Amino acid sequence: MTELGPVAWPPAPIRTERLVLRAPEARDRAAFIELFASPEVGTYLGGPRPRDELERTLPEAPERRPGIFVIELDGAMIGTIELNRRDAERRSHVRLDAGEAELGYLLLPEAWGHGYATEACEAALGWFADVLPGEPVVLCTQTANDRSMRLAAKLGFTEVQRYEAWGAKQWMGVWSPVTPSR
Repeated sequence: MTELGPVAWPPAPIRTERLVLRAPEARDRAAFIELFASPEVGTYLGGPRPRDELERTLPEAPERRPGIFVIELDGAMIGTIELNRRDAERRSHVRLDAGEAELGYLLLPEAWGHGYATEACEAALGWFADVLPGEPVVLCTQTANDRSMRLAAKLGFTEVQRYEAWGAKQWMGVWSPVTPSR
C-alpha cells in the first residue's frame, strides 16, 4: 500500500454519534496486539499472528501512517480503518492508472454486531470524499466473509469482479462518492 497523496495527515479526529476516528497513539498498543492475535479477526486474513511475536515486534508507539484511523469507543480502541492506495502490481483495478484507494477495517470481536463498522466506515468514506473528491474506493473481501459482504452492500459498494486468490474466492466492489448535481 502507498500513501493517499496530497492529504494532510493526521486529520482532526472525526466524530460520529458514538465513535471517534483518530490517528493511532501509544495507548493503543495492547488493543493492536489483541486485534492482530485474535483468531476470530484472523479468520479471513490468513489466521491470527502469534501473540509473543506481536509483543516483541510491535513498536511501543504505533506508526502514524497516512490513511490509518483508530476506531475509538468511550475512550478505548475497538478497531482500525485503513484507506490506502493499492499497489499498481495488484491484478485487479477499477482505474486505468491503477492506484485506487482501498478500504480495509478490523474490529475486535466484542465490537461486532453493534453497527460500529458501518458507522466508522461511513465516516471514513465521507472524509475521503471531502479530501479527494470524485475518487472511487475499492473493497476486497472473501466471499465467505458474510459480515464483510453485508457491510460492503450497506455502504454502497457495487461488485466489480470475483476472483480466486490466497486459496479462496474473493469479491471486489467499488464505491464512488455521490457528486451533487447543479
